[in-house]
This record gives sequence, C-alpha cells and structure tokens, in this order.
Amino acid sequence: MVFSSSLFLLYFFPAFLIVYFLIRGTKWKNLWILLTSILFYAWGAPDFIFIVVGSIIADFYLVQVMDKTGIKRNKRILMALSVLLNIGLLAYFKYSNFFIENINALLEAMGMTALHWTQVALPIGISFFSFQKLTYSVDVYRKVHSPLKRVTDYAMYILMFPQLIAGPIVRFNEIADQIEDRRINETATNRLTGFFRFILGLAKKVLIANVLGEQVDIIFAMDSSGLTMGLSWIGIIAYAFQIYFDFSGYSDMAIGIGRMIGFDFPENFNNPYISQNISEFWRRWHITLGKFMKDYLYIPLGGNRVAKSKMFFNLWVVFLISGLWHGAAWTFVIWGAFHGLFLVLDRLFLLRFYKKIGKIPSIILTFIITMVGWALFRAETLPFAWDYIGTMFSFNFTPSGIFFEQKFWTILVIAAFFSLWAAIPGIESWQNRLFSKNHSMRTVLIMVAFSVLFFIFSLAAITSSGFNPFIYFRF
Repeated sequence: MVFSSSLFLLYFFPAFLIVYFLIRGTKWKNLWILLTSILFYAWGAPDFIFIVVGSIIADFYLVQVMDKTGIKRNKRILMALSVLLNIGLLAYFKYSNFFIENINALLEAMGMTALHWTQVALPIGISFFSFQKLTYSVDVYRKVHSPLKRVTDYAMYILMFPQLIAGPIVRFNEIADQIEDRRINETATNRLTGFFRFILGLAKKVLIANVLGEQVDIIFAMDSSGLTMGLSWIGIIAYAFQIYFDFSGYSDMAIGIGRMIGFDFPENFNNPYISQNISEFWRRWHITLGKFMKDYLYIPLGGNRVAKSKMFFNLWVVFLISGLWHGAAWTFVIWGAFHGLFLVLDRLFLLRFYKKIGKIPSIILTFIITMVGWALFRAETLPFAWDYIGTMFSFNFTPSGIFFEQKFWTILVIAAFFSLWAAIPGIESWQNRLFSKNHSMRTVLIMVAFSVLFFIFSLAAITSSGFNPFIYFRF
C-alpha cells in the first residue's frame, strides 16, 4: 500500500484519522497507530511481518536488560548483540543474494561449479527501520534518553506507518517524549498544516515525479547503442527531478501525517539542487541519513579529530557504506564511492575553486556532477552505466528521432523551476516560514483551500494512470 494510491487516500487514511481523533489518551492512541501500522505493513509484505515484530520484541527486551545492568562490560556485550541483531537481519535479507551472486561469478570464472542458492526476498523498508532500531539501542546505551517502558510503544515507534517504508529516519531521542505524551502538539492548526504538507508531497509525487518517471523508464530501458547524447541528457535530467520529487514528496507526506497526529518528524530535504558543492548537497539531500551516518559511523571512526589522510579515508568509507545501504548492487557501491571521492576533493581544493568561480557556475557544476552520479544510481548494471555516462559526454549531436509529449516538457520545466528557485534570495526563508507551525488563521485557510484543490488534481491523476511507483520502496 502506497500513500499515493486510492486505497490509502480514500479508505485506509480517513478511517485511521477518524478513529485516532476519537480516541482519548496517548496510550490508546499509540496502540491504534501500532495496529494500523501492522496492517499497513502486512498489506504489502505479509510474509515478513512476523519476522519484523519478532525482532522488535527481542530488541526491546535486550535494551531493557542493557539499561538496567550496572556492569560496563555486560552493557557493551548487550549493545553489541543489539547491533548484531539489526545489522545481521539487514545483511541477510538485503545482501546475501548479492554476496552469493558475486561468489558464483568468481567460481564460474575459475571454471568451478556455482553454489546452489534460493533467492531471499527483500522486506520493504528494511534499511529504514533497521537504522531506527539502531538509534534506539545506541541512544539508550549513550544515556541520551531512557528506554521506553512499554514494548507496544517501542513497536509503534519502529512500525509507525507514516515513516516506516521510506523514512525520514527518525531518531529515538528526537521523538521519545512525543511517544509518551504529545497533547501539546495535537492542535487544529497542526492538523490543518499537516494536511497541507501531506497534499504538497502527494502533488509532488503524483503530478511531477510520475510524469517524468514514465519517460525515464523508457529511456533507461533502451539499448545503450540506441542512445544519443541529447536523449541521455534528457533522461538523466528527468531522473534527477523524478527522484527528488518522488523521495521528497514521500518525506513531505510522512512529515504531514506525523504533524496531524502530534509528531514532529525531522526535515529530510532542503532544496538540494541549489547546492554549490557536493558537501553542501549532502547537507540538503536525505538529511536524516547524512546525520545518521555522521553521528553513528563517521564520528565513532574518529570524525575530524584524526589525521587528514585518516579523515579522508573514513569519509570515503562512510559513503561507500552509504551507497551499499541504498542497494545491493555494484552500481550503488560505485555511486557511494563517487560521492565520497568528491567529498574528499571538496576538502582538498574544490571548495576554494567553487568560491572563485561564484554561486551560479558552482550550482551548475555541482548539478552536473550529481547527475553523473544519478546515472550510476539508476542504471541496472555497471556496463550500461558506463555506456550511458559515455554517451552523455560523447558530443554526438545526432538527433534521436524520439519525440516527447508537450505534457512531459511542461512538467520538466515546472520541476526545474521548483528545484532551483530557492537560489533566488528570500525563497528559502519564505519556505521555512511556510513549513513552520506559526500561522495566522487566514494563512491556514489559504493552505486548506490549496490542499483541497491539489488533492482533487492528484486523485484524478492517480485514477487515470496505472503508473505509480515509489523509488525508495526497494531500500
């Protein structure tokens, strides 16, 4: 079940909200969120719900024992067990197929018999909820926050359907107090502005990302020999905007639902395509993942406190892991290494270079670098990725003979405008005010009117098209 489906919009979500608003008491509200979240997850992956729930229960009591023990050595052992449980599940379900495929490729190259292996199915959203479970264990271990008292509250935190499938990654310490009491956030203004944020995300996903995605799929399904320079650039520009509006749209929907039920989820995107270097891009793109990698991996490895050579190596390793986190394929690994390389180059000399050439040239150059990375990210195989990138810079101006509908070009221009308009002075501060909680009733009513209008447009688009993927569901 996806947020941009008729089933969710017309049945599941309204029913959830009606019952939620009628219930009194945070304990019972949490139980309702848990029950509906289990249904939401089981709808898409019924075979895995018992594994997920079982791991949640085991993790909860493991952390409870860890918090109560006064012996440091035992705390470390229990913490290691919790990490092993979560990383082990992620490694088995997400990477075992990748590992065996590469072992078999090596064995066959050596003339040996390949290993027999039954393909392991991937539970949806496993990368996101595995990381959230880790934040709970680590935050309790570090005494950032005390553990939750009820296993149902912990299960609700992990399985909460708004952010279960594709984030944002919500750290335990960020909403721990809200899990236990969020009455202060349950206001009419929050519910209405949350609905606005949800509809904004829905419109970004349905009216922009889906339209671009249909053409992107066609271009990336072509044989590389049939690509031209112009077609490859159209494909990768459209994909850059598709993935942005798809993923940021999902984050907007998650943040909006969270606000409607009293939660403050962290922001996950902040106009990434106006970045003037790759370092800035990662402060604006998938913000919660960047912060997770920094606080739970980069800093424990030494952060900026080690020698420069060690720091650069750690930075590169972190992004190598980040690439692998996104998907079990060499394309993702190389994508992570590619971004890690430019983060190192930023610190070596690129930041000084960007400062000399100015804001607009820096934005353009960073966007081009990002799109080269997206070619790696989107391609199904490394050979196709290399061919695609090579075609982008082939300077072969032969016409492709393929024509796109006016709708595609219109949406592409709209996507480009709203992806880059924050480069205009004053737009970012206006956006921050728009997404804040402090609004007059007049502004709230305007937001509601906008929401109703774009809900109708989005629902019409959903019912008239069968193309409605969510890119980040496979992560």
